[in-house]
Amino acid sequence: MAAVLERSFIEICGFERETLQRFRELTVELDVTALPGGVKFPDSAGAFHYEESGKLLSVVSNRFIHWSTSGDSVQLVETSLDTNLLNNAVRLRVCHCSVLPGGVTIQETLNNVIILISTNQSVHRLVLPHPSRMYRSELVTELHMQSIFTDVGKLSLEDPSHSVLIPSSVGQTGSPHTSTAWLSQSGEAHYALASPAGGIMVLSLPPHDTPGSVAVLELKRSSMMQRLSGWMPSAMRGEQSPADLVLSLAVRELEEDCFIFALCQDHKLRMWSFREQACLLETDMLEYMPACRGVKRLSGQGHRLRLAFSSTTGLCLCVYLAVPQRGQFTVLQLVATDNNRYSLDHISSLFTTQETLVDFTLTSTDIWAVWVDDSNTTVVKYINFEHNTAGQWNQVFVQPPPEEEVHIGVDQDPRETYLEVLFSPLRFTASAIVKALQIFRRGSERITDVSWESLKKEVTVAVESELQSSVTEFEFSQEEYRQLQVEFWSKLYACCLQYQESLSLPLGLTVSPHTGMACLLKKGFVSFLLPCFAVDHLYLSYDEYLFSEEETPIAEDPEVGRDVLQLVQCLRLISDAVSGAMAYEMEKALEHLQSPERAAELVLENLLSNDNDNVVEDIQNKLQDIRNPMAAMNVLLREMDLETDSEVGGDGPLAPGQSLNVRISLSQLYGSTSALSIVCQAVCHMTMTRALFCRDLLILQKLYLRFGDNVFLGGGAQLLQLQQDLIPRSSALLSSYHLLKHVSQSLASSVPMDIIDANLQHLTVLQLSDSPVLSANRSVLSPQTVVELFYQTAARKMIISQIYSQQQSNSLLNWSHMISNVVNLLAQLLWPSNPGFQFPECLMANCQYTQLQEYVRLIGPWCQVNIGSCRFMLGQCYLANGEGQKALQCFQEAATEVEKEEFLMRLTGTEEEEAPSSPRLQYYNKVLRLLEDVGLPELVIQLASLAITEAVTDVNSQAALWTRIFKHHLDLGHNSEAYEALTQNPDCSMQLDCLRQLVVVLCERSQLQDLVQFSYVNLHDEVVSIIESRARGLDLLAHNYYELLYAFHINRHNYRKAGTVMFEFGMRLGREVRTRLGLQKQVNCYLAALNCLRLIRPEYAWIVQPSSGATYERPGASPKRNSDGELSSEPVKRQVDILELKDLEKEYILSRSRLTLAQHHPPSAAIAGSASAVEMVSLLVQNGLFDSALLVCQTFKLSLTSVFEGLTFKCIKLQFGGEETQNEAWSWLAANQLSSVVNTKESSATDEAWRLLASYLDRYPSANGQHHRCVINKVLSHGVPLPDWLIKSYKGMDAASLLRLYLNFDLLEAASELVLEYVDALLGRGHQYFGIERPLSATSSSVWLPYTSIDQLMQILNETQTNSSIYNKVRDKLDDYHKLVEQTTKRRLVAR
Repeated sequence: MAAVLERSFIEICGFERETLQRFRELTVELDVTALPGGVKFPDSAGAFHYEESGKLLSVVSNRFIHWSTSGDSVQLVETSLDTNLLNNAVRLRVCHCSVLPGGVTIQETLNNVIILISTNQSVHRLVLPHPSRMYRSELVTELHMQSIFTDVGKLSLEDPSHSVLIPSSVGQTGSPHTSTAWLSQSGEAHYALASPAGGIMVLSLPPHDTPGSVAVLELKRSSMMQRLSGWMPSAMRGEQSPADLVLSLAVRELEEDCFIFALCQDHKLRMWSFREQACLLETDMLEYMPACRGVKRLSGQGHRLRLAFSSTTGLCLCVYLAVPQRGQFTVLQLVATDNNRYSLDHISSLFTTQETLVDFTLTSTDIWAVWVDDSNTTVVKYINFEHNTAGQWNQVFVQPPPEEEVHIGVDQDPRETYLEVLFSPLRFTASAIVKALQIFRRGSERITDVSWESLKKEVTVAVESELQSSVTEFEFSQEEYRQLQVEFWSKLYACCLQYQESLSLPLGLTVSPHTGMACLLKKGFVSFLLPCFAVDHLYLSYDEYLFSEEETPIAEDPEVGRDVLQLVQCLRLISDAVSGAMAYEMEKALEHLQSPERAAELVLENLLSNDNDNVVEDIQNKLQDIRNPMAAMNVLLREMDLETDSEVGGDGPLAPGQSLNVRISLSQLYGSTSALSIVCQAVCHMTMTRALFCRDLLILQKLYLRFGDNVFLGGGAQLLQLQQDLIPRSSALLSSYHLLKHVSQSLASSVPMDIIDANLQHLTVLQLSDSPVLSANRSVLSPQTVVELFYQTAARKMIISQIYSQQQSNSLLNWSHMISNVVNLLAQLLWPSNPGFQFPECLMANCQYTQLQEYVRLIGPWCQVNIGSCRFMLGQCYLANGEGQKALQCFQEAATEVEKEEFLMRLTGTEEEEAPSSPRLQYYNKVLRLLEDVGLPELVIQLASLAITEAVTDVNSQAALWTRIFKHHLDLGHNSEAYEALTQNPDCSMQLDCLRQLVVVLCERSQLQDLVQFSYVNLHDEVVSIIESRARGLDLLAHNYYELLYAFHINRHNYRKAGTVMFEFGMRLGREVRTRLGLQKQVNCYLAALNCLRLIRPEYAWIVQPSSGATYERPGASPKRNSDGELSSEPVKRQVDILELKDLEKEYILSRSRLTLAQHHPPSAAIAGSASAVEMVSLLVQNGLFDSALLVCQTFKLSLTSVFEGLTFKCIKLQFGGEETQNEAWSWLAANQLSSVVNTKESSATDEAWRLLASYLDRYPSANGQHHRCVINKVLSHGVPLPDWLIKSYKGMDAASLLRLYLNFDLLEAASELVLEYVDALLGRGHQYFGIERPLSATSSSVWLPYTSIDQLMQILNETQTNSSIYNKVRDKLDDYHKLVEQTTKRRLVAR
């Protein structure tokens, strides 16, 4: 409901937040000296309001200039409630002069703002640009704007167009003592100065942009005027009477003339025409004062005069006649008659008993006045001078000074308590604290430009230093130390009180004629007067007003209204009776979340036991006069309850459908730090007042229960209503207002950028990053309360949107209407029982975690709105503070409210097309993402496990949650739990993804034991497929998937598959990893494969040969395309090859030989990997690895010839090689196993090589001595003599072949020698050397000779002359042989 306003106002102090307001100092030095015995004029203040300050679309909306004068200085400050003004404060000092009362006037023209200043010796004019000319563009979007004072330093203030001296007249004593000034329509500046000897002198300056001389006019009682060029002596001066002494001046331009009004010492009001140079009107003001006897003799030094003009009432004057004990305001209206004559119509006379008037102002309807009473307390009142009840002034509740003593509880620390009071946003200005601190430190050093936090440290250090320096003993009790703390802190506090009182001294009052905004101008700051809500008005009213009121706008029914007033009078009695200690106890009970009702009972008990003044009896008497107390209480409770059904504001754009400049103006309305401070302090004061109101009402209700039927006319039914309805409502209201009071005084914390970034990331995860966040326009001033932070970042936009959804943007900015709406709507936004949750959301977005925790704590026991949202926020706070387990608990508690609360529904809202069926599941997903973002996997697992129970019917959600659980278990190294989660996943594709991840991660971590030992029920083939695809798709040496698969099969006793895996591994190693390491692995693979097959029964000891090349069909592989981009045709199905044990052994031997080669000669590894058996033999022979070569030849049934030829060649090379060749030979000789024949002498490498050859020839016999033949052939082909052992060995095998070899190589002598030896052997001499068992005889078996070869030999020998002797010898030997053959043949024939 809309808040009801009363006629009263309340003062809200817009304290400055900077340590000291930064004034730019300007000094005007004229050629004058201070007047001897000069009069010291009192300090004064005033203000100027721009004509368009009430228009929303104006650049000067809610903007005004206020000033204060003191001695020779004028302080000028431009203030705006909409934007922050830069360079807006100037202090102008006119040396050796004193600023006159009324000596500052500000007027605006189309292009300029002109400031006219009068001192006792000079007049000054400052011409500044108008704000509308500084910002030519219609759209002003800046959050900060330059003030009109920005370039004031560029003005030449001593220039004649800006400053003019007032020369003294002959015989004149003293100087002007009051003044006024105005700007004519033609641009001339006129200064009206009150002469000390009576009369008025007007000094006129030409327009600022036009050269000209200064003119001086003198207005006299004779109604004659003389124009003087300069200040010349007047012959008529002596006619002036001191009674003419002007006390107060005012001026007004009407039509084409200008009227100067002068209130003189003789109590007469005179009106001078500036154009006619005549006094047109003279009125004795005592005629309007009843019982004026004796007043005439008074000098009337305190008389004041003010003007007001409006289009409806015309020109009104208000004269204040300062008469002891009965000051009077007389309001007159200027009326024009024929022949240019004027008269004054009396409108009203208003009386006041206040003593010392400081200032007053007249509006078109009201008189506003400020006094200071005998106790130096400020009193402000206002009254409608036409329509008022028996001349009763309306109240303005000024802010009382801070408490003279600070109450410190037993459980409180003095330092913390005093610091909290000193630096709370409501009590002290920074200036007061700074000045007090300088006095406290005995002015040892000046404090300049210190931030609020630094000032707090300075204060703490100063008090602690004083305390330490005063202590003489080294040891004292805790209680003594506490007393010392209180003593020193109270000293500083007393200094602060003193300076705050000085700065709070009122100097003036201003009311904007355009917006109705009233301000109290004080020495140190400006305070604003806000309309008072009716409830607050009743509670704050002074007794004489409260008891005289007969109706209240709260209740429409007059009867109920009277009951309400009676009830409030009772509340006031209770308020006065509650002691400070009991009030503190009540406050503490609320702070500690104890029952407000119980606390109220305790206060009541104390009240009753200490009732010395019979307060309770007075209350009881008043209560009996109340006809219907329940209705009265109901009215009060309803008025104080800020609960609203509708949502305040909205998240949409401001004023949708309006033009851009309207939207921009609305976006700035009440956006400055001044407005921020005013609005939030107004909320704070309202909540403080109402918290006390609710406290007293609760105590009164408890008192009602105690009185029972004694005061109730209705009896039991009303008591029951009181107990069951009204008391709980009062209790809830008290808790709510206590909460609002707490947050409106709770300071916001400054947040480091890294925390802001982390928080923004979390909000992005929750999809709340478009919520109010820390913006660049956050006030740089400190401290800032959390309510100010909320107002600035989020609430102001919502409030203005709400207001302008109900009114036109072109309506005037009425101060009372606008500010009360803003305050009320802000309080509604903060009200915990309203559905809106923007305030806690703002605290979260701005990282105010401590304050948010306290907020949730305070509303926890009693607030039933947004319970889940609050739990969620508390969880966020715990997360930010690193208390994850507590956060999880809060998130779980919030889940039950997901479908009921707007914030949680927005949180769970999704833009995905396929949203989960349950909002609670969506909520869990958001929180899970948040926990993952923060990095708390254990909590993710816990919450996901809980969420699974919610997703019983939602298979997709279950699968996603099990996947999440699996992922985080796996990340944490909980392999068994991860496997368990994997098996529970209902979605096959997700299950496979998890399985693949499990395999990969455990392999990377080398946790293969776990991987192999899992049971994989129903997933066996999938595991094998995954590991196979990984094995085939990744680098062989970087990953060990084949070995893993081997272990997997071995663990399950599937030896054939294990063998297949290792064989495939070996094959790929041979193709892809042609290094020594790869060959070593290949050998091991083939060995492992052999072992596997040997563990199987022979009939099953076979495997299918794996495909060659990268043609494995991997799951998920993209289809292959040809060079034209078309899909390749299906590959032709190849025949399946079966490999048995012997095939594997062959591969193993070949592989081992490759390794041997690579070990002996590393460069060969690259080519050995893919070499066939034949190629390997060649490579082995080439590198001298004859043992391996022979083994390969035997395994693959290859001829050994190449091996023997190769070895023979090496022997020949050695035989003819040098020492280096010999040394190199030892390496390959060592790689072959020589028979261990003991040699007594050292043998050379050549000898060893021949010996190796001989051993091979012995070890590997061949049919017909084929190996010998190839060796001899090789030796003879290189022209090397045959070793004797070789000849001897081959003679015994095949002498004929040896002979043929000799012949082939033309070794005739050796051949002849061999024939001779062979024939001798046949004949019986040395037959054993040729393998002949029995030589030629009649009884032996047949013998033979290689006649063909011998014939060839004989032929060759016969043809050459050089061999004739050999020929003859062979021929003779053959002849002998033939003879013996003939004889033997004959004998055998005979024997037959």
